[in-house]
Amino acid sequence: MAMRDETRMLLESMERLFHDKCTKEVVDTAEKGAFATELWQAISETGVPLAALPESAGGADAAWSDLYAVLRVAGRHSAPVPLAETMLAGWVAAAAGLELSDGPTTVGPVRSGDILRVERDGNGWRLSGRASRLPYGGAAQRIVLLADGPDGEMAVSVNGTEGAEVVKGRNIAGEPRDTLIFHRVRLSADLVAPVGGGTTRAALYRRGALARATMMSGALERALDLAVTYAQERQQFGRPISKFQAVQQNLAVLAGQTAAAVAAANAGIDVLSRDDPQAEEFYVAVAKTRVGEAATLACEIAHQVHGAIGFTQEYALQHSTRRLWSWREEFGADPEWAARLGAFVCGRGADRLWATVTELS
Repeated sequence: MAMRDETRMLLESMERLFHDKCTKEVVDTAEKGAFATELWQAISETGVPLAALPESAGGADAAWSDLYAVLRVAGRHSAPVPLAETMLAGWVAAAAGLELSDGPTTVGPVRSGDILRVERDGNGWRLSGRASRLPYGGAAQRIVLLADGPDGEMAVSVNGTEGAEVVKGRNIAGEPRDTLIFHRVRLSADLVAPVGGGTTRAALYRRGALARATMMSGALERALDLAVTYAQERQQFGRPISKFQAVQQNLAVLAGQTAAAVAAANAGIDVLSRDDPQAEEFYVAVAKTRVGEAATLACEIAHQVHGAIGFTQEYALQHSTRRLWSWREEFGADPEWAARLGAFVCGRGADRLWATVTELS
């Protein structure tokens, strides 16, 4: 399908923004603990973080397919900001009629085993439970959570880490992954509301997994670009190493894995507009599994091509590969999604595999 002119212009604009504002120095500084405020401000001014929301909620009714395409660009540049989390937090909050913010926001829980609960307390609520490894949990101005309530799932909006016990953490890419523990934290009535618009915890988990798969496909594109460029420039025995058949074969495998990852992520993105949880479950599982497999092999090849220099702090490859290793574990690692995919297909019957693929496509 040909790309719409509006989508092309958006991606070109965001590519320029990340190229100018998300430099290696910005990423290195963020990994040392400083939030990339200038980068976030530039992204926020575009309106992209909340663009998917309806105009009545301050958004632009943008297509999720366009915004996930922006996430691929962000992944390509190793952007150290909670862009995906802010998009998803806005989606949950707007559907529940909760207060929104264009500041850095995160959303959770992001782990399937974490449980949050709200209980009534007079005119307000009490929030209890744990949100583990929350992306940018300690740096976010607002945190949107999904919790079990007396009448079903509830959306909760928290002003930063107010009232929470915070256990700082980071993934191997140096991105904040903080654990927030709530001990019956008091919340006013306007900060808790029933979920709406299909923003269940299962839907959040699916969309978060797809966001990570999409970002990973961008990081794979960057790793491929760096590997090809390095192979063309690096001289060995009087000629570029790109002239050696073994290197060419490895680069071809890397290119194939990257193309497969992009295609799998795009297949997942294509079903978002259909409001079909079964199709989402199937294609997100395919995307997270396939992209995770591609990342494992691609990182190995990219570092083989570069040799030792690829692991050094001075070279940019490690920004992409460390994120690939980190992101493949978030919102469910590929073995979890592979098991979910298998259970989904087996549940419909082995003799209906082809019908399952064609019916959900």
